[in-house]
Amino acid sequence: MTTAIILGAAVRSDGSASPTLRRRVLHGVALFKAAEVSQLICSGGLGQHPPSEAAVMRDICLAEGLPQDAILLEDQSRSTLENLANAKPLLPDPKETEVLIVTDHYHKARALLTARHLGISARASCPALRGTAWHRVAKSWLREIPALIYYCWRFSPLSGRPTG
Repeated sequence: MTTAIILGAAVRSDGSASPTLRRRVLHGVALFKAAEVSQLICSGGLGQHPPSEAAVMRDICLAEGLPQDAILLEDQSRSTLENLANAKPLLPDPKETEVLIVTDHYHKARALLTARHLGISARASCPALRGTAWHRVAKSWLREIPALIYYCWRFSPLSGRPTG
């Protein structure tokens, strides 16, 4: 059994999915339809605009024909750390479940670092960035660099911070 945790992204002011959120969800849907995963955890709380990222993700999954019982919601998180920490209790038996984190390439290293920190053995699957403007991709990579450095520091015993 393989469970995909789809990491959230912004919801637009009209309540629709941002291109990043839509891309991630449609990749998770494709994995389900190809029988590469048997369950999806839609992970993302309420951001700047309602509804929660997870609710928007669920609606896309249902519109794409996925069965309701294949979709679990984690709708309280506001960060990558919270996405994975809150999704962890929703995972079936970890000894019998493979975890696939669905996120973008620029976010993959931080997501996998976070999963490992939380004791989740996972690999990542990333959608293609076709049609995304180069400046948006560059901005995402540039944003991710300090975030990855922060997470490395936060998870380090030298930080003196709680790590959970």
